[in-house]
Amino acid sequence: MRASGTFTVAGFTPAPVPSPPIETAVPVGVSTMEKKYEGEVVGRSATLFTAAFNQSTATGTYVAMESFEGTLHGRAGSFNFAHAATTLGDGGRKDEFFVIAPSSGTSELAGITGTGGMKVDTDGTHRIWFDYELAQ
Repeated sequence: MRASGTFTVAGFTPAPVPSPPIETAVPVGVSTMEKKYEGEVVGRSATLFTAAFNQSTATGTYVAMESFEGTLHGRAGSFNFAHAATTLGDGGRKDEFFVIAPSSGTSELAGITGTGGMKVDTDGTHRIWFDYELAQ
């Protein structure tokens, strides 16, 4: 099944990089994020986010692990999902990765598996979708 929706970032808190830094041409950052979801995906998530990002060109690569709590098509529960991508200064993305963590689902989302994706529209709307299956 596919569940899609939109999300907004409700909080973004930079955190110290946990190990001694190695200098590169693009700095590495770590932060936590909170997101709110609407549509066929309703709920909230807490995200551990790390990126190597060039502020002046808006180009970089990120890796994120999210813990989602809410509903997909009205089924309530929670699960983890991971995603990564390279962002291009023109708003494009490449080298995307998106997976629901196996065995992470609870309640009506127990046994959830699958993939998904994200897209940012030109007007700034953030879209997400999950292509998922639930264990019978």
